[in-house]
Amino acid sequence: MAIEIGNAPCSWGVEFADDPRNPPWRRVLAECKEAGFNGIELGPVGFMPEDPAELGEALDEFQLTLIGGVVFRPFHDPAKWDDVLDGAVRTCKALVAHGARHLVLIDAISARRAPTAGRPGEAEQMDPAEWAAFVDRFQTIARMGAEEYGLTVGIHAHAAGFMDFEPELERLLGEIDEGILKICFDTGHHSYAGYDPVAFMQRHMGRISYMHFKDIDPKVKAWAVENRIGFYDACAEGIFCKLGLGDVDFPSVRQILLDHGFEGWCTVEQDCDPQGRTSPLEDNSHNGKYLKSIGF
Repeated sequence: MAIEIGNAPCSWGVEFADDPRNPPWRRVLAECKEAGFNGIELGPVGFMPEDPAELGEALDEFQLTLIGGVVFRPFHDPAKWDDVLDGAVRTCKALVAHGARHLVLIDAISARRAPTAGRPGEAEQMDPAEWAAFVDRFQTIARMGAEEYGLTVGIHAHAAGFMDFEPELERLLGEIDEGILKICFDTGHHSYAGYDPVAFMQRHMGRISYMHFKDIDPKVKAWAVENRIGFYDACAEGIFCKLGLGDVDFPSVRQILLDHGFEGWCTVEQDCDPQGRTSPLEDNSHNGKYLKSIGF
């Protein structure tokens, strides 16, 4: 299998299944295909139908492959474990029903971390006991996804959560067996955190199983970090810009993938406000054309 390029509902502003501002799920599928993509992620479980027949018929209608799904839940909060587990189990079942491969684990935004997104030197750190329990929760879901459902599970760093900065990600990778937990590497979030995505890929490509392609507008990033702007407010202001217009070196990203013989899906994620100023169809048509222009 060569490198395939897909997209995700978050490129249409879909972050939470119950957000009344979300576009209709069928529109997301239709515009994903119209923009030139052959695959799509599930989005937050519950956004698309959980009835396999209904979703399967729509995927066939729009000739889209389901790539994977994200569990974006508060792994950092022990009181929310039932919520994390519910999201994980439902996502795993949906992925298996449609032959999708990738289960992505993301710690949700924390009020304790939100003001220090992009500020690794200031961010609050967990104490040893809290960190150990945090790691155990990731390990439990990773083992379930890999061993019970046969999925490839990847950890994904995300701005304003407790799994955000490069040292935290590398620490977690050292504490969970590579056999059950790979990396879903997001180029944009790595830049948002203040690190070099290309340098990280060069060191860790052997453990990267899946890619999320985001670009970052450096001016919006500097403003958001300086003013401690909330993540979704930064999204609304365009921190995740069209691919090729920001500070991520995508030609180098492509070359590293080729040099390491990467095969499989890379998914575009241009997080935006669901009622934002730009057109997701126009933006993602650009994104697909840009990636083709550099050889994807």
